[in-house]
Amino acid sequence: MNKASLPDLVLWDMDGTLIDQTDSIIRCYHEVIESFGFSKPSPLDIKRSLGGPLTYTLSLFLPEDSVEAAHILFKETFPKYMFEGMVILEGAMDLIKKLNSQDIPQAIITNKQGVNARAVSKKCGFDQYINVCIGNGDNPYQKPQIEFTEAVIQAMGGDYKNIVLIGDSPTDVQTALNYKADCFAVSTGSHSQHELAEAGAEKVFSNLNEIIQLWAL
Repeated sequence: MNKASLPDLVLWDMDGTLIDQTDSIIRCYHEVIESFGFSKPSPLDIKRSLGGPLTYTLSLFLPEDSVEAAHILFKETFPKYMFEGMVILEGAMDLIKKLNSQDIPQAIITNKQGVNARAVSKKCGFDQYINVCIGNGDNPYQKPQIEFTEAVIQAMGGDYKNIVLIGDSPTDVQTALNYKADCFAVSTGSHSQHELAEAGAEKVFSNLNEIIQLWAL
């Protein structure tokens, strides 16, 4: 793809794509899971589960009858220290700014709690260029459900033919596939380029700077 074939719309995943917030996420999962009397899962097991909804990850480590209470506790606990150790990933702000300079609309679509995602967007300065940020709890749906993507597209208020979703997980890939959009997957989260390609990503990259190069921005 070259500059002449830039997309009409870019949809961004957040965790593992725009930011690394792994330390605080793992800390919160450990705290919540231990509070229910279960041992802490390995950080790798938690990282590999991310990308899906919060209840999915909790269900991997807790019995079904504890998941809803743990879900509530996680939402109460995470904001207390969610910015600890957070970093903006390489190329993220640069690509956001370059797309904005080309008048390419952008939105954030994430299974992170919507209220937390918007707090992160503001903290990082993404909100200066990305007005729409929709996450878990903002509607009845979640990635990869097509209804979730439709809600984001509706919030953008345009008619888009060439949509690229940039994400780091098989959930992101499936979200794009369900909407018949392209997924540009980066291996900056917990999944390798091979895994992302196997999941069906249109293109795979080691980092966001490679997308900047591909689009000649």
